Amino acid sequence: MRSDVAILESDKTIDVAIEAMQEKNARNVLVSVRGEIVGIISKTDILFKVTSQGRNPGKVKLREIMTSPVLAVNPQTTITEALAIMDKKKVKQLMVHAYAAVLGMINREDISERIEQISLSLEDTALSGTPACIIDTKSITYMKDTSKAKFQCPYCGSPFDDKEALSRHIDRLHEETGILEGDYRKMVH
Repeated sequence: MRSDVAILESDKTIDVAIEAMQEKNARNVLVSVRGEIVGIISKTDILFKVTSQGRNPGKVKLREIMTSPVLAVNPQTTITEALAIMDKKKVKQLMVHAYAAVLGMINREDISERIEQISLSLEDTALSGTPACIIDTKSITYMKDTSKAKFQCPYCGSPFDDKEALSRHIDRLHEETGILEGDYRKMVH
């Protein structure tokens, strides 16, 4: 999840959104009205709704081309569930929120890159003989036969009996936020 999200008011222009995307190295900007998220604009939206039509980015308002509503998930949503929502709704990114607070954005490309990084690091780790992942014995029962596990970590392959344990595992070990465990310090900047 990317926690450094660009959020701009709906009356700002596309050129301001482009600057914000470049500054944060982001693929999209969330659009708000008086602090409430009402839409999203992606690089693709700018390309097809502004640039390809010869419109002036300095005159087009965000509200004119934003996609609304913004699809959102909570921090407990698993990667599998998030990908299923993206597939069903035919979108590339989802907002992650808790109550009224935007925590970040998760997108298909970041998920793929992270899985590839983990796969490569697991391969190196397996070859060198170092443990790849520390399993919390309080949250799962170790299973020798992972084919009988109900859920499997998409990052390290650890088996889990339930979604909540898998979510806590990903939150604590792979996202390194600890939000599910009550550590909100990393949410506040």
